Amino acid sequence: MMIDRIIEKAILDKLFKGKAILIFGARQVGKTTLINKIAGEINEQTLVLNGDEPDVRELLSNATSRKLKAYFGNNKLVIIDEAQGIKDIGITLKLISDQLKDIQIVATGSSAFELADKTAESLTGRKYEFKLYPFSFGELVAQYGLLEEKRVLEHRMIFGYYPEIVNNEILAKEHLKLIAGSYLYKDILMLGKINKTFLLEKILRALALQVGNEISFNEIGNMVQAKGETVEKYIDLLEKAYIIFRLPAFSRNVRNEIKKGKKIYFCDNGIRNAIIGSFNPIEKRTDTGALWENFVVSERMKFLRHSGIDTTMYFWRTTQQQEIDLIEEAESMLSAYEIKWQKRKVRFSRTFLNAYPDCKMHIIMKDNVEDFLLFNT
Repeated sequence: MMIDRIIEKAILDKLFKGKAILIFGARQVGKTTLINKIAGEINEQTLVLNGDEPDVRELLSNATSRKLKAYFGNNKLVIIDEAQGIKDIGITLKLISDQLKDIQIVATGSSAFELADKTAESLTGRKYEFKLYPFSFGELVAQYGLLEEKRVLEHRMIFGYYPEIVNNEILAKEHLKLIAGSYLYKDILMLGKINKTFLLEKILRALALQVGNEISFNEIGNMVQAKGETVEKYIDLLEKAYIIFRLPAFSRNVRNEIKKGKKIYFCDNGIRNAIIGSFNPIEKRTDTGALWENFVVSERMKFLRHSGIDTTMYFWRTTQQQEIDLIEEAESMLSAYEIKWQKRKVRFSRTFLNAYPDCKMHIIMKDNVEDFLLFNT
């Protein structure tokens, strides 16, 4: 079933505006499906190329504008899927943007760090960038309705939103294990960014078991028998590959606020659970609170980024272990959120309330989570 993606309209609005369009995202999140759908909606001749194919890589590497024009023919929309494997792709995209102005170029990359490195300088002022994640709560509400998505909320918390999982729930465990294995590391390994797969797996497992907790590179290093700077390097690569993302600590006024802390979340709950090898239902889990927090924070992140809302996300904690799960800052306005699976009375830190009296306070639970994940509260 074809499920509409939120960023599709934004991409369509930017077509034929004189700039290259770059779409980043992890493998298997639906980039190819999205660009094929976009191609089908454009009333222009379209050429779709796969950067994983050797002949395509050869033709687009070190190409001249004359050769590119001959290769593209009368096509007005040229899509290069998996462009990160093409040598000097940034220079080629710049050449197309500068010399072939009647052609709209769209390039996708699963290795954001590699494609971004190759295009950052070459395409300064010549590109629009978009990030695609697994399906979001909002996208599936639009497809199936809010009532149905609330009914399957616990299932989504365990198996996540990768398109292949949503569209084939019978084989969800099998497919998640495949995605969390070879697909998850493929680009990082191919590009020679790491040379110790076993260490990467250890670090991912350590992060998966500490979701919702403040992390220390040195502490994880001690757990996996690696240096703190090595752990930091691997975490940076995992974040740039859209497997995880981090929240920094929020600090403004209070002397004992943690200023350099960080929390790590997974972009998809299903990947997190596949890494630790646990697909048990909610009633049989001991990590429900952490699972719910990862779900809410990751879905909120997707909502904000897909919607183009300029909001920065943080967590807050003091050295006395006072904490707030999520802080959002937008246009100097603060909102604070406590994320709880079970209904219960929540008391916000008096220290925080005194330091930030104008901050809006919210409690996010299963009963009201749709307001948080569908609207900019």
